[in-house]
Amino acid sequence: MHNPSHHRFPWNLDWNLLRTFMVVVEQRGISKAAHFLGLKQPTISFALKRLEQVTEQTLIIRKPNEFTVTRAGQVLYTECATIFGAVSQLPSLMDVDNTELRGHLSIAITSHVISEHFDDFLDQFSNAHPNVTYSFSVSESDEVETMIAQNRASFGICLLSKMPKSLDALVIYREYFGLYCGARHPLFSVKDIDPKALEGEPFVAFQTEAEGGPLEAISHLRARLGLANTWRGVSSSLNEIRRMIMSNIGVGALPLHVAEMDVAAGHLRQLPPYDDLPMIDIYLINNPARRKSDAEAIFLSAVAKEFSAIDISERTYATTRANS
Repeated sequence: MHNPSHHRFPWNLDWNLLRTFMVVVEQRGISKAAHFLGLKQPTISFALKRLEQVTEQTLIIRKPNEFTVTRAGQVLYTECATIFGAVSQLPSLMDVDNTELRGHLSIAITSHVISEHFDDFLDQFSNAHPNVTYSFSVSESDEVETMIAQNRASFGICLLSKMPKSLDALVIYREYFGLYCGARHPLFSVKDIDPKALEGEPFVAFQTEAEGGPLEAISHLRARLGLANTWRGVSSSLNEIRRMIMSNIGVGALPLHVAEMDVAAGHLRQLPPYDDLPMIDIYLINNPARRKSDAEAIFLSAVAKEFSAIDISERTYATTRANS
């Protein structure tokens, strides 16, 4: 049944409360949110109380050592994030200069995306449009996907475990993952490595290698070789996986074209198998529901045009073994 107070709601609501609530959920606590916003804790508690009064809903269960967002709170958080995304776009939507393309591109990206093709494209685009500015923020792939779904960045570059229903995705490049050990590992100097030598070996893993994650294929490769049952080190950053392999915390998987320089420098050694390696696509994703600024729309059409003209085989990065 229609509630007559609902149509008064947007006029009665102090919209600042939504922003405060969003930060409380993201920081997972009132004291952390207060620190983030530079406010005192009672101010945040009072804001939350007022929002619960005006929405007539319990949004967060607050007990000592417990912080739980209710179902109503989750719904509100998702909408707050969308509103925040729309408001953050206003400056670029209003930045209409008829002579030069202006605006800002915010790109949410997963760690260690290395692509000559994408770098060439950025070079051409930034040369053609000198007044466009850029920001790149690094997150895990699933966070990148969430940011684009919530309209909080122009574009995302990440791995996907499945095609998102509400987002558009374009493959930028394809890479293969191989297993590596560092120079401190006993297998590093073995002439011909028998795959059986890897049985029970400690390993390090990306967080997205879990079941259903975009790098699940790597865990299948490890299972095939009979490596240890659980990881010894884990990270969402490729650089830190590389560090753990080189420090001999465990063997680990890296994209072949990324590891190539370390192999050539004698820091890493590729381990068997050398064929049928996990193949992963890296995507550029965008939200078709986003009201794109001129800079975003032109960037998107330029990137689609550029990459559709380059065959996927050219954008598939595989490399030969240099030291086996």
